Amino acid sequence: MQNFSYWNPSRIIFGKGTMSEVGKETAKWGKKVLFHFGGGSIKKNGVFDAVTASLKDAGLQIVYLGGVVPNPHLSLVREGIELCKKEHVDFVLAVGGGSVIDSAKAIAFGAKLPASQDVWNDYYMKADYTIAEALPLGVVLTIPAAGSESSTGSVITDAEHGLKRAVNSETLISKFAVMDPQTNYSLPAYQTACGASDILAHLQERYFTTVEHNDLSDRLLEACMRNVITNAPLALQYPDEYRYRAELMWTGTIAHNNLLDRGRVGDWATHDIEHELSALYDIAHGAGLAILFPAWMRYVHKVDIDRFVQYATRVWNVDLPLSDKEGIIEEAILRLQAFYKRIGMPTTLADAGIPGDKLRFMAENAFVGERTHLGNFQKLYVGDVEKIYRLAL
Repeated sequence: MQNFSYWNPSRIIFGKGTMSEVGKETAKWGKKVLFHFGGGSIKKNGVFDAVTASLKDAGLQIVYLGGVVPNPHLSLVREGIELCKKEHVDFVLAVGGGSVIDSAKAIAFGAKLPASQDVWNDYYMKADYTIAEALPLGVVLTIPAAGSESSTGSVITDAEHGLKRAVNSETLISKFAVMDPQTNYSLPAYQTACGASDILAHLQERYFTTVEHNDLSDRLLEACMRNVITNAPLALQYPDEYRYRAELMWTGTIAHNNLLDRGRVGDWATHDIEHELSALYDIAHGAGLAILFPAWMRYVHKVDIDRFVQYATRVWNVDLPLSDKEGIIEEAILRLQAFYKRIGMPTTLADAGIPGDKLRFMAENAFVGERTHLGNFQKLYVGDVEKIYRLAL
């Protein structure tokens, strides 16, 4: 286990009826709020009205900015930054899922940048940066998936140039996150499944490390993975059952608030490889991860075959002779793919209707910017990434 520092000040307000607390929490940090959201779903399920009422009851002024799409666009971020400056907004409230939160984070720190700096070119496209300050940010989470509600990260897409990139900074951790699992009841099954896939991916990215002797985190990660595997199909079968929604929602937060990767170095290559898929083909992030994670596993497992055997036996209950380690690992990958199929995820590029004619282009595009390699479990270069795409065909 490596030395580590852990700090996450985000207040989690979890449970039934908690949206009424949004105004009170926001009033601690600001008086004029940018209410940032996506499409029309929060207006149909009552979240928009409930949050607006809570903010107004607290005496807050509201500036609205909707229109966030999956794989949130840089163009809307720029619009939000200018709106915050024009309206003298002092707090950003993200109401929605990971895309809305990531967009809100970009707006929050972009609004504090001097005119000489650009949110995209000087941060998302750089390997070395420091986000010194940001407008305070709050979250009303309606989609358990990305874990962005209390994470340090934000992922944005430059749709014009087909690039999807991330930044990470403790400055971007939300001041609070209101999480009512009842808001998930109206989610389409596909969106629920994509969210479960994303949560599982965050756990797997952290699990596959070459840092030894991190047993507690291993066990916690394994428990969270098993929780997703158990509860995702139940949430799909019984969409209005609170307990299954609550399990997924809380696991999604724990999976990505950086507690479970302390003392170890996660991989994250699969996320970076997937970003090229969603940037080019606008596929849902969770769906792209379901396609690529099995391919990545088949490509890199020999780096630490015993870690993959541990994953197979502890997470997937594979019970084969230990003399057949390759067989154990392949069975675990097949069970992972079966889980994805069970919840309605694609497991190949063909399943998602993605052709194989741009694999080299995507592999090369993954290195645009200041990247020298992808991943930590095994450092990957352009040729490696192309081979992983081919394994996913």
